[in-house]
Amino acid sequence: MEAVQKDHWYFVVLVFLPFLKGAAQQMEAVSVRLEEGMVLNCLCPWDGNLSMVSWTKVPDKDPVAVFHPEYGVNFAHHYRERIEFLRTTPMDGSISMRNVTHQDIGVYHCSVQTFPQGPWTRNIQVEDLDEPPEEDNGTEPPSPEVIETNTELVAEPNNNVTIGCNHQHNGTIYQVILEKMPHGQAWAIIGVCKKVEGGLVSEDYSDRGRVSCADSLDVSLHLTDVVPEDAGFYRCSFSTDAGPRTTTVLLTVPPPGGFSLSVYMMYVYIGAGAAGLILLIAIIILAVKHRKKNRREEYRVKLHPSQRELNLYANISVCPRVEQKSRQIKNSPIYANLQSVRSHKTKRQLRDK
Repeated sequence: MEAVQKDHWYFVVLVFLPFLKGAAQQMEAVSVRLEEGMVLNCLCPWDGNLSMVSWTKVPDKDPVAVFHPEYGVNFAHHYRERIEFLRTTPMDGSISMRNVTHQDIGVYHCSVQTFPQGPWTRNIQVEDLDEPPEEDNGTEPPSPEVIETNTELVAEPNNNVTIGCNHQHNGTIYQVILEKMPHGQAWAIIGVCKKVEGGLVSEDYSDRGRVSCADSLDVSLHLTDVVPEDAGFYRCSFSTDAGPRTTTVLLTVPPPGGFSLSVYMMYVYIGAGAAGLILLIAIIILAVKHRKKNRREEYRVKLHPSQRELNLYANISVCPRVEQKSRQIKNSPIYANLQSVRSHKTKRQLRDK
């Protein structure tokens, strides 16, 4: 009886040994550096017939890739044309990944289904083993007064705005990192643009907008329905062959119901237009008054004899002979035939005598 029980336990152990071994292997995670063309090794250590290989990303168990000896391969949309099964041996489920981004960081679970020994699993941790950037060193963020801004933008709530970090450069740009620092908080990466094997790779980590990358690696962030929480500093760090370059943009979002830039500008335009109209009217009035004053002066000159212009022809004799003749007549004695009153008087006196 005891021999039968021992054989029974041995049978149970043999049946569940591959699963226990697989469960133990799931607890182990191998670290792999995030880099272009990285290889995630999943080589089953024993011989047998491979039934299927599946890759998922934990903890959500998102499907990544599946290999079946008869039906071929299948990839998730995000990993399509980026993953390749190496198949160096019949029991090899390893994959290589290209055009990697920071979104590829995480834990990958490989499961190799074999016969007759069952499944074999492995966890691989993909990490960014490069030196952490300055913003991730745990230091306190600098105060806004210390940060030098290259551009300042003002966006009203519920409007759209595009934050561009165009950088004037003469060298070659390899990578651009777009970061955001809300007021009083630390820098956080919201987008990455880089060139990989001659192609352009864009990584968007922003939950409020859309990060766009141009062929020249000029990165921009388009925000829709702006809210006050979008305000803060935005920084673009360029990795070039001439060294690192940085461009900083300050975005200001007035609170709802407060100061409105459009209303302010409308008042400015209305005030400027009114001032210009008043100035034009004043100039016209002064010009009319000046013209009337000149006309009055001209009229006064015409009326006052002392202000009249001298007539050059007033004292010029029209005919010199007539003038000479008049002078001679003036100086010559005048003779006239008058009746002699005296003779009548004399006769009267003689009669009286």
